Amino acid sequence: MNLSRIMGVEYAFPLPLCTGGKKRHTFLLLNHTIIKTIIGEKDMESLWEQTWEKPDFPSQDGDMNTDVLIIGGGMAGILCAHQLHCAGVPYVLAEAETICSGITKNTTAKITSQHGLIYDKLISRFGVEQAKQYLDANEAALQTYRELCRNIDCGFEEKAAYTYSLDDRRKIERELEALDKLGFPAEFVDKLPLPFHVAGAVRFPDQAQFHPLKFVSGIAKGLHIYEHTRVRELMGTTAVTDYGRIRAKKIIVTTHFPFLNKHGSYFLKLYQHRSYVIALQNAPYVDGMYLGEEQAGMSFRNYKNLLLVGGGDHRTGKKGGGWRELRDFVRRHYPQAEEQYHWATQDCMSLDSVPYIGPYSASTTDLYVATGFNKWGMTTSMVSAMILSDLVQGKENPYEKVFSPSRSILHPQLAVNGFETVVSLLTPTTKRCPHLGCALKWNPQEHTWDCPCHGSRFTEAGKLIDNPATGNLKK
Repeated sequence: MNLSRIMGVEYAFPLPLCTGGKKRHTFLLLNHTIIKTIIGEKDMESLWEQTWEKPDFPSQDGDMNTDVLIIGGGMAGILCAHQLHCAGVPYVLAEAETICSGITKNTTAKITSQHGLIYDKLISRFGVEQAKQYLDANEAALQTYRELCRNIDCGFEEKAAYTYSLDDRRKIERELEALDKLGFPAEFVDKLPLPFHVAGAVRFPDQAQFHPLKFVSGIAKGLHIYEHTRVRELMGTTAVTDYGRIRAKKIIVTTHFPFLNKHGSYFLKLYQHRSYVIALQNAPYVDGMYLGEEQAGMSFRNYKNLLLVGGGDHRTGKKGGGWRELRDFVRRHYPQAEEQYHWATQDCMSLDSVPYIGPYSASTTDLYVATGFNKWGMTTSMVSAMILSDLVQGKENPYEKVFSPSRSILHPQLAVNGFETVVSLLTPTTKRCPHLGCALKWNPQEHTWDCPCHGSRFTEAGKLIDNPATGNLKK
């Protein structure tokens, strides 16, 4: 058998597989090792990473003073910097590695105020007024992207967004009733260009998708960004890095999972979720953005000649379908498709499906945060920038109340997070997360050590991949 094409990648040599007994098993293992070595981390790079030219920024050079320090150079941090730059506010952005090297590079890049079937839930939890705040904030974020992308070559396209249910039409109807209360022109549809029947779907008109990293290349030009500048310690509003100190009047933390444990109780308010994407050639054009409302619901969108299929979700550190689930789906429904890229991402999930954007905690001053984006990082990054750029200038923002990090934490998910933490802390294992000491779990699909408590992830050799941990595993 000749495997000259594996997972959409062509190789210049055959990989022989012997047959029969232990000999075959040995060669299978050998070839798995060869494949893993050849593909390496490059194969795990997203479509976006492999199709952009990353701008370079210097490292910090000595002590500096500024009005606002932004810690974290993903989409949220860069948009905060852009907003402050346009407002003429002195700022500095410090990124531990390189911009967008964390979660931003792995998004599916949908810009939409349709975040699943959220509005019926928001009205039940917070009332019509705050649900309307949430909707208006995300629609304002979409409009801001629309205006910025006019001058940036980033594949910005306006598309309708759909959330579908496979078997519960009533859920769709309730969401439409909620949106009618909010005055939003959503529509019911029951036929989609997807290879399965749906009970119904909510259609949002005039939403958007883009190439996120090409957008960043355009928006980051001229911003005061310092790469490879990890903040090691905060003393009030002074940050200590390997290159000196950054003295600021106010600090914004946009590090995905907040790295300060002693304020805000984010180790209780957040958990992390992994999801997976494959990009297919010779697959249908679906002309829109689609998401299943079920826990195992799948995501679809096109980028040029590729179809992006997402799913396989699970809590970080737990078992899930991963790429295997997606590839099984593709084999059944798109047998002619060829996989060109595959990657995974990780999202901070809040207790009530609403992000935490605002003052870091009720007990801190001049310290702000944006986190818990619940898989909607592109739109919510812009919402964060709009809110936080106002707050650090002493201005009120019309959307700040619904996103306040100090709102109630009394939700069922809090008990789930607490249970997972206790179980993990009591699990005997030699691999412990340096964040808060939870037991790490081996992820066989991605060959990583993952923390089920708060989502830190490490390579097989112990190098840090995802926070909230701030360092590698001890040997």
